[in-house]
Amino acid sequence: MRVLTSQTQMSLWHDLVKYAEAECDITLKHELEAYLVTLLMRYTNRPELVKRVMAMVFMQAMQYSAPRRQGLLQMVGDECLLFAGLFPHLAEKRHVKIAYYVTLGRTAYCNISIKTNDLYASLARHFVSLMDVLQAINQDSHLLPLEAYEQWQELGSWRAYRILEEYTQGLPFKLNKR
Repeated sequence: MRVLTSQTQMSLWHDLVKYAEAECDITLKHELEAYLVTLLMRYTNRPELVKRVMAMVFMQAMQYSAPRRQGLLQMVGDECLLFAGLFPHLAEKRHVKIAYYVTLGRTAYCNISIKTNDLYASLARHFVSLMDVLQAINQDSHLLPLEAYEQWQELGSWRAYRILEEYTQGLPFKLNKR
């Protein structure tokens, strides 16, 4: 990884996201890139992220009226994205697959989406690409072959596919489930 020397916290996160996009061979839309940078800035010093049970917060959010529900669902989507992207190995310690966080995060964003082409719908649609970028930022989240296969097979992760290519020196293919 190269040394980043930006002047502000925002420009440092932006440079890091751009670097990770290049590592993954992914180009995010500007609005998604900006959202990801803002999200990283917002959660920089928030260790409580790893302590919450996201499904419980999601269920509680669904009981509130629109403004409060939207805020809680956004928090669930954001934290699931960060968890899947920056802390994928902690999912294993919680005895859940990374797909749990992806599904829950996508569902949270979909529930606050007003129309099919707004920011939250876009976050839900591109959740796995955003996760891939975050995983590329975290140098400790290198996937083992089975983890890469699972993320590619279950989630369609482009980064996981590329990692599989490196491990096998071949082109992975999906098996049809019966």
